[in-house]
Amino acid sequence: MKTRAAVVYEPGKPIEIEELELAGPPGDGEVLIRYTHAGLCHSDVHIQHGDLPGRLPMVLGHEGAGIVEEVGPGVTRVAPGDHVVCSFIPNCGYCRYCATGRQSICDMGATILEGYLPGGKFPLRGPRGDYGTMCMLGTFSQYGLIHQNSAVKVDDDLPLEKAVLVGCGVPTGWGSAVNTANVAPGDTVVIYGIGGIGINSVQGARYAGAKYVVAVDPLENKRAKALELGATHAFATAAEAQDKVTDLTRGQLADSAIITVGLVDAEVVGNAFNVIGKGGTVVVTGLNNFELNIHLPATVLTLFRKTIKGSLFGDCNPTTDIPKILGLYQSGDLKLDEIITRTYTLDQVNEGYDDLLNGENIRGVIIHEH
Repeated sequence: MKTRAAVVYEPGKPIEIEELELAGPPGDGEVLIRYTHAGLCHSDVHIQHGDLPGRLPMVLGHEGAGIVEEVGPGVTRVAPGDHVVCSFIPNCGYCRYCATGRQSICDMGATILEGYLPGGKFPLRGPRGDYGTMCMLGTFSQYGLIHQNSAVKVDDDLPLEKAVLVGCGVPTGWGSAVNTANVAPGDTVVIYGIGGIGINSVQGARYAGAKYVVAVDPLENKRAKALELGATHAFATAAEAQDKVTDLTRGQLADSAIITVGLVDAEVVGNAFNVIGKGGTVVVTGLNNFELNIHLPATVLTLFRKTIKGSLFGDCNPTTDIPKILGLYQSGDLKLDEIITRTYTLDQVNEGYDDLLNGENIRGVIIHEH
């Protein structure tokens, strides 16, 4: 079966649209999916720009939703005709981490940047041989061959153009507040970077009962969206946020700070560390390259009992949390329609990422044409 897909061949080069061939019918545990929608997430840019290592060529896209066309032997999680949202971290259900309720660090996730399926099979072939897929998904393709452990069945009446966002950005941001920062009623929370992840940290902190939700972003449109969806205050600079948090809390400072900027550096980590008070928590959700980029005073860390935590997928368990979060959307407690700024065709993928990098979108969505 042939499919049109968006491929990155070299770091720093534009994404190319290529016709590829799926690597045969679904094998053991595999699922043939017809993608209907894909989210434009910043993590794909990290591959395109070379910030993250990844085997190239690679079909990008790790937020995806679609309909199951065919299943291979041994597939029990989904069936042909099912509507599914793809989890960018697969979950086997039985490794040490899945078995202790930490599916976001499932052992199967170790090879998601290599792009092959369990057992070493590459899902796509083309003019340069085997093609990997971002997070074993490659949602910037009309069709995909994925493992059943990446597929989560959802209600048929859910609009997939909205549900697609719950494959990565929504639970990553929401969970960074609700799970990793463990926001509680009455807390003060500061969120740095209001993109597709940060806006959902705002929603998560609001839903968890934070008294003050302070958004920090240099772009006015991002600050306006944060105030629309639950932030109590929004500032262009960390210094303004620091002063306001100091005033709001009478010097006690914030309970938690969540970093969801596109590229995490020492400055934003330092700002987050300084805005939390005694016993406070800094959650680092954003990415960068693998260079050292955190430099903090250990004495303050110790004497003020501050905590710095990494968060992957918002510490969510996708098999239960993807349906749960979509249930909150169905009940009106979580907004998805409002965070989609624009939709694109597959041929417009570079334009979509230009808009993302220029700060014009909270979230863009690709609509696949079949």
